[in-house]
Amino acid sequence: MKNYNKINNLTGWAAFAVSAFVYLRTIEPTGSFWDCGEFIAAAFKLQVGHPPGAPLFLMIARFFTLFAGGDVKLVPIMVNVMSALICIYHFIPLLVCYPPGSQNGQSY
Repeated sequence: MKNYNKINNLTGWAAFAVSAFVYLRTIEPTGSFWDCGEFIAAAFKLQVGHPPGAPLFLMIARFFTLFAGGDVKLVPIMVNVMSALICIYHFIPLLVCYPPGSQNGQSY
């Protein structure tokens, strides 16, 4: 059982690394046409977007915009990096809890 857990953890981290590489290499370099630009601008200035404003998203995005180093062109990229990492972070438990070949969510 211990060996299975080790293999499962290594597989999960490998999937995270591959997913992170693919997501980060294919990030959109600018803001999209829809709501994304408004959320990026609100996060960068730490303002309230349209109600309800998604305050947790805006605070986390503000943290990532600090990595832009004051370069406004890098702000959308940093918010897109945040979104990619959050997507990958939420994908990993699916692999750990429901590994390929398991039945009804029960791992062997």
